[in-house]
Amino acid sequence: MKVDLIYKGNCIEKLIELKSNSVDLVYFDPPFFTQKKHSLVSRDERKKYEFDDNWNSLEDYLSLINSCLIECRRILKDSGSVFLHCDKIASHYIRVELDKVFGMKNFRSEIIWSYKRWSNSKKGLLNSHQNIYFYSKSDDFKFNQYYTDYALTTNIDQILQDREKTSNGKSVYKTDGKGNIVLGKEKKGVPLSDTWEIPYLNPKAKERSGYPTQKPVLLLKEIIKIVTDEGDLVVDPFCGSGTTCVAAKSMNRKFIGIDISNDAVELANTRLEEMVITDSALLNKGSESYLEKSEYELSLLKSIEAFPVQRNSGIDGFLKNHFNEKPVPVKIQGKYDTINDSITKLEKACQGKEYDLKIVIQTREETNDNRLFELVSDVKIIKSGKLRINELLINNNIINNQI
Repeated sequence: MKVDLIYKGNCIEKLIELKSNSVDLVYFDPPFFTQKKHSLVSRDERKKYEFDDNWNSLEDYLSLINSCLIECRRILKDSGSVFLHCDKIASHYIRVELDKVFGMKNFRSEIIWSYKRWSNSKKGLLNSHQNIYFYSKSDDFKFNQYYTDYALTTNIDQILQDREKTSNGKSVYKTDGKGNIVLGKEKKGVPLSDTWEIPYLNPKAKERSGYPTQKPVLLLKEIIKIVTDEGDLVVDPFCGSGTTCVAAKSMNRKFIGIDISNDAVELANTRLEEMVITDSALLNKGSESYLEKSEYELSLLKSIEAFPVQRNSGIDGFLKNHFNEKPVPVKIQGKYDTINDSITKLEKACQGKEYDLKIVIQTREETNDNRLFELVSDVKIIKSGKLRINELLINNNIINNQI
């Protein structure tokens, strides 16, 4: 088979056409045994993509997985690896099939892809991760080590000191003959872990094609970089919208994609021409960059049982409880804002949304100069606890002085 192409057909039949010991990485994201049909429309709503994940039995489903794994092992080089993407529905059964074909000793990692998704979930915990099983064909598998930054709470100065064990097996800092601490070798950071926080594609992402269960290219790039080098061959037997092939192409890897759906093959080829890859501001900047509220503002919101809102100049939070079955936006008076300024910002942020209750938290006393006119608004003003205490102290002083 020629490389850098998407093939339409049954995954097993197409894998059989590949030479033995010729592939560096197989990644596949098969149906999850959801027992339902998945459908989604493209961003321009011109195309509807569907695939059927209904099976006669669990045995039939696992038979496909097993057959695919057998062919994957055959085509992999001794230095190659397989990554199988699944979720909670059948992951425990799939792990057994992987052990059967690749052997328990060749299990390397269970990667947890963690992400934030909001929904009105059914009874139980909200699903916010999927599993990716990483198996190698042999002990001599290719692996490129990558490092991440230390956590903000890590005492890096201690990490950069050498340690040794005492006769009792206790780990202590190593010292020289003069009692000085021995500094250790250069550190590169924390080795990449098996929990990856990579954002799920949001509905407005340019990369989103409208194909059900589409995964972000950034997730596939993470897999490809740790077990392949430039020029290596990556195969995806269930390529769907072609995410694996797009990631491989962007990293100068050869690729082969396979899918039984005409629509999927056409979409994958279109994506390979356009090569749209959404960058992640969250990964580039870190989650801390999105936190704009001060500890004081967060404590104010907490005191009235409100959720904080980041990156919104007009709304700082929403009450956890609705009023008249509608959300209640909250604005905290800023350090240099008058009450009128705060009300104006809140009203502007609420335009087009019929909230029955809107609240501004007043944080400081207004002087006559600050309020030359009273803004006409139905916003309710409540005073912060600190402001009420200051007023109480001032009033008591006035009363005491009069006495």
